Amino acid sequence: MGKASRTKADSSRREKIAAQREAQRRTEQRRRILLVSGCVLVVVAIVVAFIVVKVSSGPAKSTASPNGPTGSALTSVVNKVTSVPASTLDAVGDGSGSVEAKPKAISSPALTASGKPEVLYMGAEYCPYCAAERWAIIVALSRFGTISGLSTVHSASVNGAGEAEPYPNTPIWTFVNSHYTSQYLTFTSVEMQTNIPDKSTGSYTNLQTPTSAQTALINKYGTDGSIPFIDFGGKSVISGASYNPGVLAGLSWATIASDLSNPKSSVAKAVLGTANYITAAICKATNNAPASACTATVKSLQSQI
Repeated sequence: MGKASRTKADSSRREKIAAQREAQRRTEQRRRILLVSGCVLVVVAIVVAFIVVKVSSGPAKSTASPNGPTGSALTSVVNKVTSVPASTLDAVGDGSGSVEAKPKAISSPALTASGKPEVLYMGAEYCPYCAAERWAIIVALSRFGTISGLSTVHSASVNGAGEAEPYPNTPIWTFVNSHYTSQYLTFTSVEMQTNIPDKSTGSYTNLQTPTSAQTALINKYGTDGSIPFIDFGGKSVISGASYNPGVLAGLSWATIASDLSNPKSSVAKAVLGTANYITAAICKATNNAPASACTATVKSLQSQI
């Protein structure tokens, strides 16, 4: 590819990313207003009840997807997503241009829980960008421990104001009622809203409430309060989508899970490429442990964070 062609391609990619983030910013502006205005209520709730929202907290109130897998089909899909071979991940590497945003290093006090580095995820079930990111998060976390209790929902199509959402009905996982165990890290998730439109706010019904400390992190290190937001032990963060959710459009959970086994598929390049960068960020927080996760390929990506 000539220099002119590369320049044109780079310009087109930047325009696509800018358009994607602008669409997300409009959707997230209402959520940010609600998030900031709710800080006082959060503090009061913490003083009264000492509530700390973890992965397992909060009832599932979202609208379940009618097309989501169940029973043995669900088990099969989960197994494929949580057991992607290291060889396949290494073959995908940086995603060959499919990863549009990477973790960014921050200067922050260490984020820990239970004596281990903490990976904090903040998102919402209506959000297609969060939907896309969760696939990669699950793949990456499975390299360091075991995640269970996953259930399927879908991103929203219309918000409480009657406005159409980008990438509607993206097939997603929710972390509500899931559980994660690892000897290397602690994973905390906060799904702040469901995928159920709330006409009174023009947004979505509330689900899990972040603590004041979690709210402070997204306000300080997030990009205009964008979700998904992930803090990797206070070492680096992701704010906003790492790849275009359109890659998953029209696909079922089973199809996406199966495509992960093919390093040349567009799904694998986007999801596993993102998972490799997430793994690299986690490895920086765990001092490159374990070696089975922090491979040479993963370590090579750390210089880009």
